[in-house]
Amino acid sequence: MNLNTPISQLSRVGKTTAKRLERLGVATAADLLFYFPFRYEDFRSVVKIADLKHGEAVTVRAKVELIANKRSPRQRKNITEALVSDASGSLRVVWFNQPFIGKTLRPGDEVFLSGKARTDMLGAQMIGPVYERVNTPPSVPPPETSSGQALKGEGLYTTHTARLVPMYPLTAGLTQKQIRFLVSQVIVLSAAMQEWLPDEILDKYDLAPLSSALQGIHFPKDEIDLAKSTERLKFDELFLIQLKAELSRLEKADAKAPSLAFNENAIKEFVASLPFTLTKTQKISAWEILQDLQKTTPMNRLLSGDVGSGKTVVAAMAMYNAALNGYQAVLMAPTEILAVQHYNSIVNLLGHKVKVGLLTGSKSQFPISNFQSMTNDQFSKFNKKDFLEKIKSNNIQIIIGTHALLTEGVEFERLGLVIVDEQHRFGVGQRKTIKEKGGGAHFLSMTATPIPRSLALMVYGDLDVSIINELPPGRKKILTRLVEPVNRVKAYTFIREQVKKGRQCFVVCPLIGANNEEFPISNFQFPKDDKKSVLSEFEKLSKNIFPDLRVGYLHGRLKPKEKDGTMEKFRKRELDILVSTSVVEVGVDIPNTSVMMIEGAERFGLAQLHQFRGRVGRSVHQSYCFLFVEQESPRALERLRFFEKNNDGFKLAEKDLEMRGPGEVYGTAQSGFMNLRLAKLTDKEIIKKAREAARQVAPRLGKFPTLTAKIKEWENAVHLE
Repeated sequence: MNLNTPISQLSRVGKTTAKRLERLGVATAADLLFYFPFRYEDFRSVVKIADLKHGEAVTVRAKVELIANKRSPRQRKNITEALVSDASGSLRVVWFNQPFIGKTLRPGDEVFLSGKARTDMLGAQMIGPVYERVNTPPSVPPPETSSGQALKGEGLYTTHTARLVPMYPLTAGLTQKQIRFLVSQVIVLSAAMQEWLPDEILDKYDLAPLSSALQGIHFPKDEIDLAKSTERLKFDELFLIQLKAELSRLEKADAKAPSLAFNENAIKEFVASLPFTLTKTQKISAWEILQDLQKTTPMNRLLSGDVGSGKTVVAAMAMYNAALNGYQAVLMAPTEILAVQHYNSIVNLLGHKVKVGLLTGSKSQFPISNFQSMTNDQFSKFNKKDFLEKIKSNNIQIIIGTHALLTEGVEFERLGLVIVDEQHRFGVGQRKTIKEKGGGAHFLSMTATPIPRSLALMVYGDLDVSIINELPPGRKKILTRLVEPVNRVKAYTFIREQVKKGRQCFVVCPLIGANNEEFPISNFQFPKDDKKSVLSEFEKLSKNIFPDLRVGYLHGRLKPKEKDGTMEKFRKRELDILVSTSVVEVGVDIPNTSVMMIEGAERFGLAQLHQFRGRVGRSVHQSYCFLFVEQESPRALERLRFFEKNNDGFKLAEKDLEMRGPGEVYGTAQSGFMNLRLAKLTDKEIIKKAREAARQVAPRLGKFPTLTAKIKEWENAVHLE
């Protein structure tokens, strides 16, 4: 057996078990070795039966006197009952729906039983304890127990009892015992693991060797062993991310970019002409970006701002400064709706100063005509070939677009600045393509998903970070309410009153239609058991609840023309209510909307709910956000009540990360930090050590061949911008 041995070749692994393990991402012996427990049961205390106390988690060592299976007459459950004893007394043991135990254990067998003890008038009892024969063949070294002296010197080895017992994430059809048994088969391979961290790092940070860390994470001797093992494996995960970021930083230090001089007078005039005052953090962020643009090394900065915090105007200042230097600037957005919106915003801000163009996949290309934002009808009048020629010849200085900017025919004469909005929605390859089109252009990422500084430092180690955490003055706090089912009618009445006042309403649903599939609205049948979907909700609202109001719907599978047409109607107030999927999550700006109603709110993360809420509250009118749930689980309600009380996107992001982890919050595109199995954002000390260590070895990476091989292996499995 070696690290590449297929899981199917291990003892007691058939085709069915192998498939179940593959569902957990375990296909080889190495995968199993790196499949870590998520908690531990402390069963090290081995006590006599006479000393059992109610509610204590302990282990007893006893002999089976009697064991039998029976079926309960009422609930028809299989019950296995046993009587076990040691020199101090006897203990009743019960297992439910595990009839095989009655055949596995026999009278006379000596066993360890680990679980919580109960006492009643009939004496001591254990319900559903983990059991293990005392004469089990050696698999895992015995624990160093304080009270289990009987284990010492007897050559006894336990895997499931009488120790700190590992508990693993499971899937249907697998048990903890199965996983532990399989891990006990491969744990011997940990001794063959090559140490890839340099000795100087191991010594400086007092880190455990990799082989002992792997043994200690699965079958720790004690808390100290577990802590040391966990620290080492967390360090490994964080160190690889930090090393990759540091290597990127060093690589970029050699790259050259055009120095875009800060045109102070023109920028000051632009700021003075704005119909609003910039917030303090907008000014700081703009200053940081404009200072970076003057350098001859490419800027690599992340601009993170809460919804509605005014990132677009900061981006506009940077693009305007590039144009003033004779260079082109590109702003790439993930959706056509957002690209068109950015285009209209930039035209309103800069259209009388520079030439702005829009490039998306579905329409012909549309350079600006007479410096005004255009309607959909005007867009198609422009010839694509001529438009591309204008970009190539630097006749259009600012180009806003979608993925269409990545196509081969799009060439730039002097591209000085690339801005990517919501960069986590683009694949690594797409971001690389747009960067390469710019040669040594400066690069700015923008995100409206608030990223806590701790996450930004860990994941974007090679990016400088600017944060806008204030809302423009005059914005009213959005009132958020978790609405109980009995108050649904009141919410509908409230929406009707808002529409009477001239306001509009968004209704967001988690699905498109039944089974999350699109179907024609004309022959739509309202399914009785349908979960909240756009089409069922549209049908209900337009026909039953608000037959007198104008209701529209929007989802990602509509053709671009249909989507644009619906948004245009909503923008022009030709619709009162728009039912939509999460396509409205980012950037959609309709200032007249005052109500955001979210169906199936428990299905969304806090960061995403905050994005939805940010679609309202964008004018002087008081705005509201109503949350409706389908399943009232305590955990979901806890999250939603926290959301109800907090409007700060950064606080919500921290809470979301604490409850759901970075993978669920930010998606899998940033797969570098999605592969974290042990490390958390709260491990600030380890993050700090990992960053220090990465900076120490990155300039001398060639001197560490095993580390060089490890980073290449990691890069093949993980993509990190």
